[in-house]
Amino acid sequence: MSNHRTIRRGTALAAVAALGLTLAACGTDDGGSEGGEGADKKVTLGYIPSWTDGLTMAYLLDNQLSAAGYEVEHEEISEAGVLYTALSEGDVDLYPSAWSGLHSSYIEQYGDDLENLGDFYEGGKKFLAVPEYTDIDSLAELPDNVDKFDGTITGIEPSAGLMEDTKDLAVPAYGLDEAGYTLQDSSTSAMLTALGEAIDNKEDILVTMWTPFWANGSYPIKALEDPEGAFSDVDNLQFMSHAGFGEDHPEVADWLGQVKLTDEQYSSLEKAVAVDSADDPAAGVETWLKENPDVIPAFEG
Repeated sequence: MSNHRTIRRGTALAAVAALGLTLAACGTDDGGSEGGEGADKKVTLGYIPSWTDGLTMAYLLDNQLSAAGYEVEHEEISEAGVLYTALSEGDVDLYPSAWSGLHSSYIEQYGDDLENLGDFYEGGKKFLAVPEYTDIDSLAELPDNVDKFDGTITGIEPSAGLMEDTKDLAVPAYGLDEAGYTLQDSSTSAMLTALGEAIDNKEDILVTMWTPFWANGSYPIKALEDPEGAFSDVDNLQFMSHAGFGEDHPEVADWLGQVKLTDEQYSSLEKAVAVDSADDPAAGVETWLKENPDVIPAFEG
């Protein structure tokens, strides 16, 4: 069976998306997703590679779609705004890990140009976390412990919904600005590096965190209690496409609607793909599928 996979880098797509051009993946003459011969056998997956949930699910879908004879292309994109713009305009077909809450501003912005093909994980949460040995347990204790964390909340990519919620909800709810805290833009990988180094040296650190995410089971951390309910909303992880994709690809849409993962299943998949096989995510998917043969429903195309 066909197993043609192309991976493009995010900087190129960012420039193309900003200009509003259509990528080859959505052309009509070569069997792209907007029609023509072979339109149902080509799918472009868009995601931010440093966000391991999107990367993990992209390679899982690639594995299954390629095995069924689809030509799968990857578009690695630099930030969420560019990703959702490209998705809404049809420059990519699927974003395989949209967050119903964290990405709500983008989902609301593009509205009818997007199509939710199914929630594959329910009950995601966001929170601030500290190492298990740090002697505070609640966000309410942070104003009195500014020096413990050098007044820094170590965050991730500035375009992430978690950063927006931390800035707009958690920080004002607990008076963290007035107390002297700064929310530091970073990246997921840089945040984890800082977290790991702090734990190795048994130092205190305050980081943005979420579930589902493999790091929760790999680092000795604890979620701070949130008595004000600043992070009360839960998230579902979704397969998001541009409008019309489900109608054009009903067999893919139907299959995606059947994919469901528990917290344990998802965390083990993400770790296998994005951590244990970071240099070869496709191999990580193969390993996980062999160890979990009955989790993902069969897709025959």
